[in-house]
Amino acid sequence: MPSSGRHVTMLTEGTYPHVHGGVSTWCDQLVRGMPEVDFQILALTGSGRELVTWELPPNIYRHTAFPLWGSAPERGRAPRGRERRRFTDTYERFLLSILDPGAGCDFGESLYALADLARRGGLTAALRSERVLRSLMWIWTMPHLPTAAARPTVHDALTATDLLEHALRPLAARIPDDSVAHAVSSGLATLPALTAQHFEGVPFLLTEHGIYLRERYLGYRTEAQRWPVKALMLGFYRELNSLGYRKADLITPCNQYNRRWEERGGAPVDRIRTVYNGVDPAAFPDAGPEPEVPTLSWCGRVDPIKDLETLIRAYAITRAELPELRLRLFGPVPAGNEDYRTRLEKLAAELGVTDGITFEGRVSDVARAYAAGSVVMLSSISEGFPFSLIEAMSCGRATVSTDVGGVREAVGDTGLVVPPREPAVMAAAVTELLRDGARRAELGRRARQRVVDRFTLHRSVDGFRRIYRELAGRPVPAAPEAQDWTALLTDPWRPELVGGGSLS
Repeated sequence: MPSSGRHVTMLTEGTYPHVHGGVSTWCDQLVRGMPEVDFQILALTGSGRELVTWELPPNIYRHTAFPLWGSAPERGRAPRGRERRRFTDTYERFLLSILDPGAGCDFGESLYALADLARRGGLTAALRSERVLRSLMWIWTMPHLPTAAARPTVHDALTATDLLEHALRPLAARIPDDSVAHAVSSGLATLPALTAQHFEGVPFLLTEHGIYLRERYLGYRTEAQRWPVKALMLGFYRELNSLGYRKADLITPCNQYNRRWEERGGAPVDRIRTVYNGVDPAAFPDAGPEPEVPTLSWCGRVDPIKDLETLIRAYAITRAELPELRLRLFGPVPAGNEDYRTRLEKLAAELGVTDGITFEGRVSDVARAYAAGSVVMLSSISEGFPFSLIEAMSCGRATVSTDVGGVREAVGDTGLVVPPREPAVMAAAVTELLRDGARRAELGRRARQRVVDRFTLHRSVDGFRRIYRELAGRPVPAAPEAQDWTALLTDPWRPELVGGGSLS
């Protein structure tokens, strides 16, 4: 059954509706902004027992948590006889496509064959066989491959096979064939979309916020696994990323930086359409007077990718010149990141600035968090088009941000942009702004105007409304251009949009 454009399956990984953050805020904005569209949420999670932390709107007709970890349901048996030999051949070609791209094995062809077995419930059992381990060891130790020099062990093979089995589980997930499949990140969230497109012809839309593959490379730098395991998993993510780029019917990066990555990754240029994130300026009004005590404000989730070590070090440098300066950190500590919070507290103690830093936790009124700062900070090592930045800009605050992802596109000439992981440079930018109140005020005024002119919520949501209809093959009515962000939208395909805060 062809899609009507009124049914969308949104595919998430580790975000909406189980976690708060920038991507989750974007998902919620999109769903609430289109009450006329029925959404199913297929959320890839850890255990499947994660709590839903968002209040789901009524047009989400189904929410399914699909666990990547824990025990896999055994719905089928391992292949036997000729089927086992065919599986072994398919799996070896799959491994060669990852570890030896020059071997001429097609990753997509092998992936779809594995998907067919996963849909019949037999992939997990097949991947737990001794034959699979032998195949991996044989390919790893081919003399011309760099993994051979690392002398991979059986333990390495067991570890890598376990990681692959969990990563491939979403191949078994099904998407209704009357919907548009919308993966809101590259990587594992694209697996159900790729298989639904291949087997049922379901339209596949891919939106990237952060660059998934880049973040996998950053993450694996600190993983404990040995090199052969990392080579296999990073090769898998590389090939999956490339396949998603090539196969998606449309790719909607949230900035031009992402678009350049996607083009280099093999995405056809004519299937890429940039749609910027947006905020409701009425929900993030001008913050008014600055706090009496000079203060740096930061909003986000306490996570290593936000690189709060650099921010704390920059704060310590600046405070040596401006002793009254304070740093307020707003946002939750996600489960599993408690050790990171402890590490930050230890760093602050070592630098002698504990008395000037406060961890405020999650706040319901995010605009108030931006208003709490004389300058709003962003210190991330990876971002897409961060909500926390355009929200702060909407509040009329000057910003100092790291030059990652779409940050420079968002800020333009309304804030200072510095290299990531360079606390001294960040500190110099902060000091410069704190000593020039007139410049801070002017930057804040221009920042808000930039949001009103370019990054409003209705512009973003309306773009996706039209894309859903386009992918479903339905006529796309001409959308009248709103005169300004306060205009009420009365067209039934363009209802009044709902704003919301984020902790990206």
